[in-house]
Amino acid sequence: MTNTAEPQLSYFQRVGAHSFAPTVHARGAWAVDEQHFSPLGGLIVHEIERARARERRADLMISRIGFDILGRNTFEEFDIHVETVRPGRTIELVEATVTIAGRPTVSARVWLTTAQDTGIVAGGEPDPLPAPESLSPWPLTSVWPGGYVASLDTRPVGIPQPGRTTAWLSTPVDLVEGERTSALAAYVALVDTANGIAVRQEPTKWMFPNLDLTIHLYRQPEAGWTGLDTTVTFGHTGQGITSTVLHDLRGPVGYAQQILTVRPQPDPGP
Repeated sequence: MTNTAEPQLSYFQRVGAHSFAPTVHARGAWAVDEQHFSPLGGLIVHEIERARARERRADLMISRIGFDILGRNTFEEFDIHVETVRPGRTIELVEATVTIAGRPTVSARVWLTTAQDTGIVAGGEPDPLPAPESLSPWPLTSVWPGGYVASLDTRPVGIPQPGRTTAWLSTPVDLVEGERTSALAAYVALVDTANGIAVRQEPTKWMFPNLDLTIHLYRQPEAGWTGLDTTVTFGHTGQGITSTVLHDLRGPVGYAQQILTVRPQPDPGP
């Protein structure tokens, strides 16, 4: 068993061919005995890319990533299994499953498409965001606990509002100890934070965890900062949606959606 008591400069350590142990930086915001899903999402992309490289299939681009969170990602070692569901020359569907203690906790499906030169018809993008270097840091730890949140450099564009915040995020923490990470995996590792930057209600009074994360890309993001232009909506029957326009330093790259289950925090009692 890998010792994760000491701080590491990575979110995960590889402990087997397809097995990982979280470090303190991966601790969750809703509960410290859980992993935050954001770096885990990036790790799933990392493993999909590694599997495709072993198969010599690095010719297609990831265009959509759909994560379904099936249960608690407890703070312990886990496995990631990757398989191709729908092979093809120009379009492929790949599936990845996270398993903790014999139980699947995340199912991810990724569509990959062939690269084409469509610059002559490109258009319709939202406006870019102001550069993060011109913005002041915001301690997101004032809203959320956990090692993952503490690892972030967060720069809001304007003043964060309930249900509406735009911010840049970066981190000095590597995804996997001793392993090179692609720009896409590092970028995705911060996207799930969107549900935490524009909270509509105090998380000490209300729960609104996301059950999924779906990312659609029309351009491959570059390494560096992840920009989140986020709106959170709560409905009247316990449902909510976090919607985000995704940016990198060059401009917008796509969209992310998260479905939320909204409910009051349990009364702690006397």
